[in-house]
Amino acid sequence: MFGRAEFGSSAICGRIDNSLDMKGHIPIRVNDKGHYTRRNMMEKSIAKLLMFFVAFSAGQTFAQDSFYNGKTIKVVVGFSAGGGYDTYARLIARHMTRHIPGNPTIVVENMTGAGSLISANHLYKAAKPDGLTVGHFIGGLFIQQLLDKPGIEFDAQKFEYIGVPTQDNYVTGLSKASGVTSMKQWLAAKSPLKIGGIAPGTATSDIPRLLIAAIGLPAQVVDGYKGTANVRLAFNSGEIVGVTNAWESFKSTWRKEVESGDVMIVVQHVGKRHPELPNVPLDVEFAKTPQSRKLLEVGAHSLGPTARPFVLPPGTPKGRVQTLRRAFAETMKDPQFLAEAKKANLDINPADGTELEQNVRKVFDLEPGLTAQLKEIFK
Repeated sequence: MFGRAEFGSSAICGRIDNSLDMKGHIPIRVNDKGHYTRRNMMEKSIAKLLMFFVAFSAGQTFAQDSFYNGKTIKVVVGFSAGGGYDTYARLIARHMTRHIPGNPTIVVENMTGAGSLISANHLYKAAKPDGLTVGHFIGGLFIQQLLDKPGIEFDAQKFEYIGVPTQDNYVTGLSKASGVTSMKQWLAAKSPLKIGGIAPGTATSDIPRLLIAAIGLPAQVVDGYKGTANVRLAFNSGEIVGVTNAWESFKSTWRKEVESGDVMIVVQHVGKRHPELPNVPLDVEFAKTPQSRKLLEVGAHSLGPTARPFVLPPGTPKGRVQTLRRAFAETMKDPQFLAEAKKANLDINPADGTELEQNVRKVFDLEPGLTAQLKEIFK
């Protein structure tokens, strides 16, 4: 029916019927007997297939655009109101709605307990994977999963990641009332200084314990506070004399204490000195052995980049994941959002969902010997 299948010769490809049909369609290639050639049939099939995919993609896009119409997205924050996590989440919620097709309402709820572990477990086990519940908890829980922390009921590698608004630069601040103004003085202290912590898995608790193990810092970690807002109250009452927190949070939620000099930043837990703290030393500068240096680098390279994740439950439809990833990335560049962040002294140094996911996976690549040592430190 189709004649010879030898592509290329004019005899086989046939002639071109230059006349338009009654509907004005483009002329088709026919052979000398007036039949379609095999090549033409293939071209028509490919064209139909392409049209199908275009229509399917358009339908998918429309479905995603219409899904969030009239919906409410809930952001579950694992810490108390007034702390750094809560502050970032509420700022993002106010602006991100403009970048989600359908402009859904976004509300923030606080689910405290166990250093945000309760909220992380809730997101993994109980929250519906429908794109309407977002979790915001401490990224330090990921390394706690690696270390087999009791109570963890999630697999970090199965979450869907939206992004982080900033990659934390952790520092430790001491009260002026402590009388200690430098790391040299602290290392020489005859009794431990009380440092406020939330729970294992948070930088407030984990980094001081790394310092105690790696360089023998005289410190006592007092766990159990529901969030850094509660730590701040204990600090101001004299119940504790120090805290490890993100410099970004110090500048925003501890602004009064920083500006008055009631809190003094004495050490940084990052890979290089923050440009705003050029005279504050890094913790690795006090490491005496390669092993102690490796321990301190866990805090600098594993905790900071994943510290403030915005996360979706496993199984959330990929289209909705991509919609929220795009909206988050666009929010991070939104002039209104950036202006409000600047006014609130909130640093914006984001990583998108793909980069955050890669950073989480790196946490699970720690060498076995180091992992065993960390288990002993954080037990």
